[in-house]
Amino acid sequence: MSERIHARYWLETGDDPRRAAEVIAGEQSSGTFLTLPNETPELKARSGARIERLDVLEQVPEPSLPGGLRSKVYTRCTLELSWPIENLGPSLTNLMATVAGNLFELRQVSGLRLTGLRLPAAFAAAYPGPAFGVAGTRRLAGVASGPLIGTIIKPSVGLDPQQTAEQVRQLVDGGIDFIKDDELQADGPHCPFDERVRASMRVIHDGAQRHGRQAMMAFNLTGDLDQMRRRHDLVASLGGSCVMVSLNAIGLVGLLELRRHASLPIHAHRCGWGYLSRCPALGWDYAPWQQIWRLAGADHLHVNGLRNKFSESDDSVIAAARAVQQPLFAHAPMAAMPVFSSGQTGLQAPGTFAALGNADLIHAAGGGIFGHPGGIAAGVSAFRQAWDAAMAGVPLAEHARTHAELQAGLGFW
Repeated sequence: MSERIHARYWLETGDDPRRAAEVIAGEQSSGTFLTLPNETPELKARSGARIERLDVLEQVPEPSLPGGLRSKVYTRCTLELSWPIENLGPSLTNLMATVAGNLFELRQVSGLRLTGLRLPAAFAAAYPGPAFGVAGTRRLAGVASGPLIGTIIKPSVGLDPQQTAEQVRQLVDGGIDFIKDDELQADGPHCPFDERVRASMRVIHDGAQRHGRQAMMAFNLTGDLDQMRRRHDLVASLGGSCVMVSLNAIGLVGLLELRRHASLPIHAHRCGWGYLSRCPALGWDYAPWQQIWRLAGADHLHVNGLRNKFSESDDSVIAAARAVQQPLFAHAPMAAMPVFSSGQTGLQAPGTFAALGNADLIHAAGGGIFGHPGGIAAGVSAFRQAWDAAMAGVPLAEHARTHAELQAGLGFW
């Protein structure tokens, strides 16, 4: 029997739910709004999308989205569709067109959200996924256990290469594990990529000589394909250990091509995620979205953070992190590392560890480290001490009695 691709949706429609589901299935496989002579029952049986499940949840009097069929009542359902893999083969780019193509704008749809995805094992054979993941990241960063304590260069723009390198030096001397460019900092004339990388790598290597461990820095090489390849090669030639891209900016093909070229871990930023997800009646859940990017080669994936500065709930953040850590296939787990960020301090360490149940993550704080009253080194120490307490099950206030940096951090945070 043919292997099938399965996708789950939350659907709202002003039409009969079964008819709306059939329209969606036909739009995304073998079906048109008119019956054609060569659209035989045999062809539809072979290549048509199949309605695997349709469960009515509730009815509401108003549509969630404008522009659809007018109705006195709108029905909300869960819908599962499947497609034979022969329709597209194990192709991530064509998978996107199939499971998230001309669906959201159908007149029958007054709300639609992709909530789950199950793929045949052929995708694991076609796409190797993360080249480094958790184990490779730990090895390159020299952090065998616990979280990678990370930060973002602040301010995100405005510093020149030498000012950036000076902040990197202070962070390295402070014992930081992981540093990243901000998504806004790429190759502007005030801080050109090549100069920033050369200046920063000089102080990173100097710090490694003095401290016996090289901090990992993710340089933002977001650009066109040739630019990204060249920038990656520069980082690699200078002994760097990570590169960063903005996923929604470079697109799926951009990440696939970078993964094929890269010899370094790929730190994947999800900037723009809100326009795909914030409306609960439209777009994507994080679980299926990250699955595609992880298959494409992302080693680290941002998931926001607890009590963040954005609109996302703590439950949603933890669900996203668990999705990133969940094996993609039984024989090919393709583990990636979730990245917690956004308004983070050591105060979030206990809740993050308790909710996730492990420390295979990067926890990045900007102002929570840079703004510590004792300086950057004290900020790094306070953040690490908070995680030490969290993993030991010791309340932060108790641990702070014997750790001055954490004590000062609690007052500051």
